[in-house]
Amino acid sequence: MVEVGKKAPDFVLPDADGRQVSLSDFLGKNVVLYFYPKDNTPGCTKEAVGFRDSIKAIEEKNAVVIGISLDDEASHRKFIEKYSLPFVLLSDKEAKVSTEYGVYKEKNMYGKRKMGIERSTFIIDSKGIVRKIFRKVKVDGHVDQVLKALHEIKEGV
Repeated sequence: MVEVGKKAPDFVLPDADGRQVSLSDFLGKNVVLYFYPKDNTPGCTKEAVGFRDSIKAIEEKNAVVIGISLDDEASHRKFIEKYSLPFVLLSDKEAKVSTEYGVYKEKNMYGKRKMGIERSTFIIDSKGIVRKIFRKVKVDGHVDQVLKALHEIKEGV
């Protein structure tokens, strides 16, 4: 299980163009690693657009945003293009990384049980240490929580 104060598990997943991206590629930067259920759904779109609209403030904290869902590369490409998303989306089709991070869970949707991603965000510092975990994220106000956590890393809190 991923814990605050411990090294974030490294991984390699394909981005929207099929290029292999690993978490360790971003050492030296703070990382906002967010897991979301599905491209082009209302909550996930609102979350992605929130990160997009705050990307300047995020980058000022020496941070990058990485989104992960179970969607394939083509779906990610359309989502990125449709909303001009300035960050990487990675495809975790087999749910290996989502499982390792403890966000792949049984969900109850309209009385049906199925496995899926529980919206979660991990703030990882420039050395690869998990500094903050947000589970069961509510989209409204989440970007502000992320910016506060990044500020605390920068300030050494």
